[in-house]
Amino acid sequence: MSRDSGWHARRRRQPPWWPDNEPWPPRFGPGAWRYRRTRFERRVSLLFLVCVLLMFAGANAVVSWLLPGAAVGGPLRPLRQFVPLLWLVFVFAWLIPVMRRFRAPLGDIVEAADRVSEGDYSVRAREYGPHSMRAIARAFNSMTTKLQAQDLQRRHLMGDVAHELRTPLAVLQGRLEGMLDGVYPRDEAQINAVLQETRMLTRLVDDLRTLAHTESGTLALQKESTDIGILMHDAVAAFSAEAVERNVTLTVDAAPDLPLVEVDPLRIREVLTNLLSNALRHTPAGGRVVIAASSTSGSIEVKVSDTGSGIAAADVPKIFDRFYKGRSSGGSGLGLTIARNLVVAHGGDIHADSVEGKGTTISVRLPANG
Repeated sequence: MSRDSGWHARRRRQPPWWPDNEPWPPRFGPGAWRYRRTRFERRVSLLFLVCVLLMFAGANAVVSWLLPGAAVGGPLRPLRQFVPLLWLVFVFAWLIPVMRRFRAPLGDIVEAADRVSEGDYSVRAREYGPHSMRAIARAFNSMTTKLQAQDLQRRHLMGDVAHELRTPLAVLQGRLEGMLDGVYPRDEAQINAVLQETRMLTRLVDDLRTLAHTESGTLALQKESTDIGILMHDAVAAFSAEAVERNVTLTVDAAPDLPLVEVDPLRIREVLTNLLSNALRHTPAGGRVVIAASSTSGSIEVKVSDTGSGIAAADVPKIFDRFYKGRSSGGSGLGLTIARNLVVAHGGDIHADSVEGKGTTISVRLPANG
């Protein structure tokens, strides 16, 4: 059987059914990484052969330079032929085991990288071979682990966003269709209800945009010297009417000697607004919400405490996750996530302490030097 009629020839030839506008052999798709690995190993072998030939030519030139009389004959002529040959044997004896040690681990990494390029983030490279190859495989596996986690997070985010957008859109559609069909009267009350849903939808979209900017690191902070005490009083003033309506005592306890900090006042006020909104929502009538600030060494700490229902110990680590909602939570589930990202963007940190049935305290620490 000739070579052209064998498996290699069939692999090289383009099938008659293959589209003319797509390359052959296929550069992507199932099994393409096997072809690319074979091609990679062939190129490495060719490079190895070229290096050996160059070494042989170099050895021959060195011998000719050291023994110029060997080129014209005489007793040194066999030495001129033997030394390059001996050098070639030595190079083969040394390089072939080295190439074998590196080729297989490197080929596995190339194969795994090709599969990642096709969207398979579950692939892992086997860590073996020389130390340098094991280090590369370990770094590659760390990268694919992070890519897999990010891909899973992205899929969950898309599902959560679709779920959160579906509710206000369904309400809007139902009310508008009801008014068109005559089920609901076309009066001011119905229009206000539709307007309220559009505001909720707008707020959700704004939250998603802020979340996307903070997580991608593209959020631009307009920092300036800011008095945290003033921001706290402004945030409390915005919720004073709601606190009176809920019969909840809302107070501010700011130390008089708070230093100015370099922060974006709009973003930090957004953080305080989210924390106060959550605290009021979970505090029953007759309860108390306190926002306090104190200065510590090199930082300012702001605490929002309430006497509400508290959070179960198992749920406390989850409250800053996207779209997480407790059993009695409302809203979009993005407020605390956005607050955390904004605080981290300022170089600070945020954490929660809660006792179920007694209340919750959210602590924000910001660097005093911004």
